[in-house]
Amino acid sequence: MIHTLRFALRAVACFVWVALGLLTIALVYWILGLQFRLWSKKYWSRVLLWICGIKVVIAGEPVSKGPLLIVPNHVSWLDIFVLNYVRATAFIAKSEIRSWAIVGWLAAGADTIFIERGSRHALSAVAKSMAEHLQRDQAVGLFPEGTTSEGFDVLPFYANLFEPARKAKVLVQPVAVKYFHQGQRSAYPAYVGDESLVMNMWRVFGTTGIRVEMVFLPAISTDQEKPLSRADLSKCAREAIRSALGVADHEADLNRL
Repeated sequence: MIHTLRFALRAVACFVWVALGLLTIALVYWILGLQFRLWSKKYWSRVLLWICGIKVVIAGEPVSKGPLLIVPNHVSWLDIFVLNYVRATAFIAKSEIRSWAIVGWLAAGADTIFIERGSRHALSAVAKSMAEHLQRDQAVGLFPEGTTSEGFDVLPFYANLFEPARKAKVLVQPVAVKYFHQGQRSAYPAYVGDESLVMNMWRVFGTTGIRVEMVFLPAISTDQEKPLSRADLSKCAREAIRSALGVADHEADLNRL
């Protein structure tokens, strides 16, 4: 009963907040300057996470200014808002999201870069859009796993979309995203498999004690005497995130058994 009541209250509050966000995008977003749009995206994300009952903990040093490619592991639909909590970011998302009711409209209006997976032409268009954002000193967010996981390890990375950052010689900052539930590392908030978004929201909105820790790892320079390839960038970012998640330590423990 308490779970249902908590879910209902948060769902209604989220609906109202999302509706206000859509109205802002439709009526005034397009006339606002870039800096104000970035600020509003950050503020909107912070309020949404508060409504959802998500506590955010930040570790490390986020790169707060200048062009940047942010590369986190991907666990939940909450990840986008969690990263926007720190710095307003233009995320790359699969094109199917554009057609989702409400969520798709919000994503499209919030500067999301959509990609049609499996299309080489679409990859070129996304790379061009990424380059334009980076030239405006914006942060671009990329989930190189291409899908979500439970957050205890990192799936293989797709390296192709590291190329615009490499060509532009901008920093690449890996971010390790860890979720906790009731004080323990947990996959409880993870949005994986065939679970519907509504069912995931039912679980997340109805509980308490969800905390997400973002570990901002040292940024990788692409402006070196001997430039890294996109495969090297991808490998360095993935290894850094796995280390921050404790994957190497966990594997060592298993090998000793």
